[in-house]
Amino acid sequence: MPQKDKQIFICSKCEAQFPRWLGQCSECGSWGTIAQVSENSSETKKKKLSSLAGETISFSDIKAQNFFRISTRIQELDRVLGGGIVPGSLVLLGGEPGIGKSTLVLQIVCSQAFGDGGILYVSGEESCEQIKMRIDRLGLNDEHLSFLGETNIEVICGTIEKNKPKIAIIDSIQTMFFSGLPSEAGSVNQVRACTSKILEVAKRNNIPIFITGHVTKEGMVAGPKTLEHLVDTVLYLEGDPYHQFRLLRAIKNRFGATNEVGVFEMQDSGLKEVLNPSQVFLNNTNELLAGNVIAIILEGTRPFLVEVQALVNKTCFGYPQRRSNGFDLNRLQLLAAVLNRRANLNLGAMDIHLNIVGGIKVEEPAIDLAVCAAIVSAYQNKPFSRDIAFAGEVGLGGEIRSVNSLEQRINEAAKIGIKKVFLPASPRQGGSVSKIDKKKFKIELIELKNIRDLTKL
Repeated sequence: MPQKDKQIFICSKCEAQFPRWLGQCSECGSWGTIAQVSENSSETKKKKLSSLAGETISFSDIKAQNFFRISTRIQELDRVLGGGIVPGSLVLLGGEPGIGKSTLVLQIVCSQAFGDGGILYVSGEESCEQIKMRIDRLGLNDEHLSFLGETNIEVICGTIEKNKPKIAIIDSIQTMFFSGLPSEAGSVNQVRACTSKILEVAKRNNIPIFITGHVTKEGMVAGPKTLEHLVDTVLYLEGDPYHQFRLLRAIKNRFGATNEVGVFEMQDSGLKEVLNPSQVFLNNTNELLAGNVIAIILEGTRPFLVEVQALVNKTCFGYPQRRSNGFDLNRLQLLAAVLNRRANLNLGAMDIHLNIVGGIKVEEPAIDLAVCAAIVSAYQNKPFSRDIAFAGEVGLGGEIRSVNSLEQRINEAAKIGIKKVFLPASPRQGGSVSKIDKKKFKIELIELKNIRDLTKL
């Protein structure tokens, strides 16, 4: 007599398991996220491990292959993908609702990069009329674009198998469902099952497939890292919806470098490439304002300059306020404590507001020195010149630590017209700064050892 499958309940947000249904997850505190799934208890589990052994292959017998790539004709996207789209790859494009995911995938499939081959666009959210309106608004060529309005993943996979398109787009994965599961579309089990089916079709037919997924406020796609291990490439479209700039970041890429970044500007005609982000992220005004400094950051392998703004004011409340936009608030509080303790700045009774111009988010530690310089400038009401830039990490002792790719950063600063760059001092002879050929750059390099040196500038 066959054994019945064991029923378990899993939270779609934190993946905690429970023997019975609960309204609230006791692990993460979320409501309405627990769904019932079947735990396979077939007889194969009872077989001896030796009977399930597979055949091994020696790596010496395997010949390495160079992946053929299809250029999307969008330079910034090709940069992030590592040179183009690999046939048979499954790419996840995540981002907040309204950030521009659907616009980007439409620009990809309508870029004429795939010749006269068929292109399949599957949507579970919008009708064909709505997508047609967007195509006409963006001025795209939809000559070889076919539409399928479907949410059943079995029907979608069957259509891909039958039509064999050059590329397929599924927008979005949270609207798809697999009939073999009792849970609702968008649950963690449905999303996993649907993605697995799509991956199987992509590999078997050597067809590149893009799937889009909405993220939560915590930056998760239908639960914590639910799909990242299944797909070949994970791209995230980031940016402030109230600003025009968007960053396309590669979180995972089996065929190229990770953390590579492409910069786009949202316009009426769609996402426009920004080939020189340093020029667009910097304020073109020559007005000197206290608290405004320029930082040299590195996103992936790409250096560019951003403007950091700080406002320091005596608090009107009993507890000083800390506000940050585009920069980690906890990191801001840490740097304020370092300045208060190591640089003898009385920031305990001051409100500190920090902003990264352009609506982008910067996590690289090399921006620490610029953030501290902006706070010092705002506190002393002494503006820095517009031809000065900063790059360096700040430690808890107030020391300024070295950062990587200094020559790339300096070269980028020189292109923009920066005349002076403040860098971490070399801790010893032969350090990263001492290796730089200063005569190579028509720019003055000034080394700083401690955060106290900022107060003397």
